[in-house]
Amino acid sequence: MPRTKGSKKRPKTNTPKDYASQIVEKQETIASLNTEIASITGNIDSLKVNLKEKKTALKKVQKEVATLEAKKAKADAKALKKQRRLKPRVRLRDY
Repeated sequence: MPRTKGSKKRPKTNTPKDYASQIVEKQETIASLNTEIASITGNIDSLKVNLKEKKTALKKVQKEVATLEAKKAKADAKALKKQRRLKPRVRLRDY
């Protein structure tokens, strides 16, 4: 004869099951979770707006930096060209 499965030491008492109270508890849990979800969704929406603003500000600053770098490179090239022009010429034969 096969052995029975499960715990042998478990008490075998018949506990009355109160389904109505369990349903009420679960409904309260559902309501609280729905309010938490709504607040989190609101926070996410506000953070998305904030993120979009920060990204546009970042793009604007990057564009300004790029233009300033271009201006700096142009000014450096101009200064280098001027410096080359002012370089004294060396005469090879000075008799």
